[in-house]
Amino acid sequence: MAVPLLDLKAQHATIREDVVAALMAVVDSQTFILGEPVSELEREVAALSQTRHAVGCANGTDALLIALRALGVKPGDEVVTTPFTFFATAGAIHNVGARPVFVDIDPRTFNIDPAAVSAAVTTRTKAVIAVDLFGQMAAIEAVTAAAGGCPVIEDAAQSIGASRTIEGKTVMAGEAAAIGTFSFFPSKNLGGYGDGGMAVTQDDELFDLLMKLRTHGGRKTYFHEIVGYNSRLDTLQAAVLRAKLPHLAGWSAARRRNAAHYDTAFADVGDIVTPYIDPANTSIYNQYTIRVPRRDALQEQLKAQGIGANVYYPLSLHQQPCFDYLGYREGQFPEAERAAHEVLSLPIYPELTPAQLDEVIGVVRAFFGR
Repeated sequence: MAVPLLDLKAQHATIREDVVAALMAVVDSQTFILGEPVSELEREVAALSQTRHAVGCANGTDALLIALRALGVKPGDEVVTTPFTFFATAGAIHNVGARPVFVDIDPRTFNIDPAAVSAAVTTRTKAVIAVDLFGQMAAIEAVTAAAGGCPVIEDAAQSIGASRTIEGKTVMAGEAAAIGTFSFFPSKNLGGYGDGGMAVTQDDELFDLLMKLRTHGGRKTYFHEIVGYNSRLDTLQAAVLRAKLPHLAGWSAARRRNAAHYDTAFADVGDIVTPYIDPANTSIYNQYTIRVPRRDALQEQLKAQGIGANVYYPLSLHQQPCFDYLGYREGQFPEAERAAHEVLSLPIYPELTPAQLDEVIGVVRAFFGR
């Protein structure tokens, strides 16, 4: 039985009528740039994130870029972040002219280690980017404390709708940072039919800057207060995302059920370390990522049986050739490097059938002789 890593066709089949109707409404309106669906989606994502403001932009990478610019990060500044994440996190830092400063991760959650953040902050540090990896929030309150007064960006590209309990209060992904950023890449839990991104904030002044930065540095046509970007969320993408948003909570709950099924099935396999979810967190399981010995061989075995599995991420950012100029060396961030050699993500999407789940489980267990 073939089991893809992600089956977007299965998802589309359940919402096709709603999505097509939303798309045709935009086509009939002929308002393709910053149409009303963009403003409506911004209001809805702000409500979901428990923030005052949301600003749609072209993609999740641009959300990070305009967030850094809004916080005043400039050439010569340093931004502390994790080396175990998608390239965009550090790439955005580089592309505003700042220097990425990497610190190691918590080996259980894969998220940035707040103690390491504290040790890395200097007078040159302008911001910290904490990534919510694989669907669970970083310890945002600890990272904020460790940042020593520097603003924190929460890269929540993989965690829209995730939450964390902080001092008895439910805090949503993006809520507690100076700026939170989301990606609507099609593989995300809330994915568009193309690229899209969003930044959220509680701060009125940051909101104004974000709005200017996404549209060439001005909020009034042909008047430019700063030099910004052409980074607008397409109205068509906003329409798709609005049609999908009411399903997000149910899809995330289905991912948690699938994760629980895997956890139970692998509990007696000593070679498998199942995902650790911080007790304060409610994860949305953008990925279900295990640690295993002989990772590459297991991936090949799954592939041979028609089962999708992927490695997020096979090479830590401090080891990427483009960042050689930073001067990091192998072994400097041992937890990130160890994770890069051991992690493997299994299918977790909501539409998985019980038979498909059992197929994945059977192949993995057989690989370890169970």
